[in-house]
Amino acid sequence: MRRENSLEVQDIRVIRSGRKTVSLQIDKDLKVTVRAPYRMSDAAVRKFIEEKSDWIEKHIRKMQERREEYEAEPGELLTVEELRELARKAAEYIPGRVACYAPLIGVSYGRITIRNQRSRWGSCSSRGNLNFNCLLMLAPPEIIDYVIVHELCHRREMNHSPLFWQEVERVLPDYKRRRKWLKDNGERIMRRMLAD
Repeated sequence: MRRENSLEVQDIRVIRSGRKTVSLQIDKDLKVTVRAPYRMSDAAVRKFIEEKSDWIEKHIRKMQERREEYEAEPGELLTVEELRELARKAAEYIPGRVACYAPLIGVSYGRITIRNQRSRWGSCSSRGNLNFNCLLMLAPPEIIDYVIVHELCHRREMNHSPLFWQEVERVLPDYKRRRKWLKDNGERIMRRMLAD
């Protein structure tokens, strides 16, 4: 059985068995399989596929995007020179933003260090020294600001308690949106760093 959709012509395989319900699956090769009961007519199967067409297209598109993203990654690895340039830019940009936000939060801070890290965007020591990942320079400015505010708020609360998040929200009322962006996109940015 074949059908047209907005992506491409898809082969849809129908497998009948003694099951009582109908189900749909898409495998890694983007092939669609419908598992239907023997008693279900061809017309009913076609209707089921038509009703699920949006779902099929949406999931095939997502799988294609993930595959393209995975295949593109090796070519997107940052060179040593590019990492150095990001570190230089971060060293120029981040201290000024820290100086901007520290008075708003009402805290002081110590040394600011820029690092190449694969697991953290920033950190704050008990002495008030701040570390920031040079890969932040690949994120939008509002995300860099979120990480800076996050670390500065640890000067008030060295934890992630409700009081800590209240401090973050006081300075950045939309911090949840920024935090979500970092959660959704951060891993892909981190993966651009060359392995040792």
